[in-house]
Amino acid sequence: MNKKMSWQPDWSRRRFLSRSAAAAAAAVAAPMIVPARVLGLEGGVAPSNRITIGFIGTGRQAFYANIPALLNENDAQCVAVCDVDSWRMGQARKQIEEFYAAKQEGTYRGCATFRDWRELIARKDIDAVMISTPDHWHVIQAIAAARAGKSISCEKPLTRSIAEGRKLCDVVKETKVVFRTDSEYRSRKFFFNAIQAVRNGRIGKLQRVITATPRDPTLEPQPAMPVPEELDYDMWLGPAPEAPYTEQRVHTRHNTGKRPGWICIRDYADGMIANWGAHLNDMALWAMNLEHTGPVEVRGSGKFPPRENLWNVVIDFEVTYRFANGMDLICKTDPKPFVRYEGTDGWIQVNDSGSVEASDKALIRWTPGPDDLHLTYKRSEKRDFLDAVKAGTQPLYDVEAGHRNTSLCHLALAAMETGRPLKWDPTAEKVIGDEAAEKLLAPKPYRDAWKL
Repeated sequence: MNKKMSWQPDWSRRRFLSRSAAAAAAAVAAPMIVPARVLGLEGGVAPSNRITIGFIGTGRQAFYANIPALLNENDAQCVAVCDVDSWRMGQARKQIEEFYAAKQEGTYRGCATFRDWRELIARKDIDAVMISTPDHWHVIQAIAAARAGKSISCEKPLTRSIAEGRKLCDVVKETKVVFRTDSEYRSRKFFFNAIQAVRNGRIGKLQRVITATPRDPTLEPQPAMPVPEELDYDMWLGPAPEAPYTEQRVHTRHNTGKRPGWICIRDYADGMIANWGAHLNDMALWAMNLEHTGPVEVRGSGKFPPRENLWNVVIDFEVTYRFANGMDLICKTDPKPFVRYEGTDGWIQVNDSGSVEASDKALIRWTPGPDDLHLTYKRSEKRDFLDAVKAGTQPLYDVEAGHRNTSLCHLALAAMETGRPLKWDPTAEKVIGDEAAEKLLAPKPYRDAWKL
């Protein structure tokens, strides 16, 4: 992890000018009216040193988290947005342009808009993409971006199947692009401090970690509705099965603040076990120093709503993952999310609210000395991503770690649905001696012409 790659980005003035030429050629998509001040220094960073970012997906997570975070990094320039919902895309473009207009003299209209994400990826003047689409789109879009040479930050959970994840990892390795699994939890200081204490043996030998996620709601079947004029619904479905439009399947119209319905629908996502699991299980695997491998045994039980319900992801669950070194990771539902580290000499529990409990209060105050292990800390996941792009290294939460983390969800669901423990080979990424479970783990076929 974090090994130097064989290439370095060329943040040169010549490159900036060539990008500007490409942007001018694409002016039909969005005119570039750039104030003279942009050609000088802005926050101590010259334009030639800025990483140009395009956003694929402009819903709740993009609008409230990803776009504002990257706007506030002086060495990033947000230049394009793409969404199948033209209203949401317009809101994101307005957000970006108003930010730059307030920050700079004159009028800034440098944000291009695209209804088709493939057109955004084709732009030569875009260095990196931030993918914030529904989960069923992640791998197709990320692989296309990697093959186009773009650096990628992709929302967690990364994949809908283990095979998708392996393909994504292989393509990232082959193309040597920078890839960040987007989750802010490695930059949450209370989690980071606890993990440093665990990795330095302050609770003795780590024996097990317990993670707790919130519970998903469910919703009965909903009547079909006319497709809103602002939504390209067929493109929203993309590789997912054909299904009638209803608002609770997609997202609330003309609103970016409400949780979208697709998160709770198994054609597009896997619910809390994958959504929050990608946060909290990363905090477990990092502490266990097992982020790039997988378990050898999985046991789980869960309560599913009727399959015909519109929102039909698992509601309540408890899963135990046994690793080759004997450590256990238990992931379950709980009203209050937390991660609990249990060792031979004590325990630490970090609650998602930010409070920390421990068997000894000194553990909460402990900081590493000069001879202790010091893990790498970045103030935000976006800072980690941008630093990696500029240095040509992989970030803290890389594609392999994101894939292995999401694989835990897929394995858990297979164990729940078969009703029996699974033996897992984390190197071959195959179930041992259970054909039915292996079939459950197979990727679902893509609709129409969509493929990896």
